Amino acid sequence: MNETTSHRLLANGLPQPPIPQRLRELLKDYPGHLVRIQEDLNDLLLNHAKSIPLFEQAIWALEGQTSAFIREAQAELEAAQEVGDADEIARAEVKEELMFSARSVNDGLKGLHELWSYFEENKDSFK
Repeated sequence: MNETTSHRLLANGLPQPPIPQRLRELLKDYPGHLVRIQEDLNDLLLNHAKSIPLFEQAIWALEGQTSAFIREAQAELEAAQEVGDADEIARAEVKEELMFSARSVNDGLKGLHELWSYFEENKDSFK
């Protein structure tokens, strides 16, 4: 269990799925992003496709949410560039780069062992 889940239980009685450690590290300054990821993982457990492995669906959810973070960061960068504020542009560029790292299978989406273990430990509850 991690700090983000803080032992909360879902409506089905299961603990919340863990947000992968590397994503938590990368997005530590964006708690709203972590909340959105946690909500997606929680929703997945309550409303998942029975014919597709849950771990695979969780990966898709992580990819989708981190892709949304990239689009939002790109929009912030475009807005900063339109205004021409050098400080805002620099901040937005750093955020965009961070969001690409979060989405990367070689960084933020690498090493999803905690999530895999969660699904393995609770597999009998998902039938």
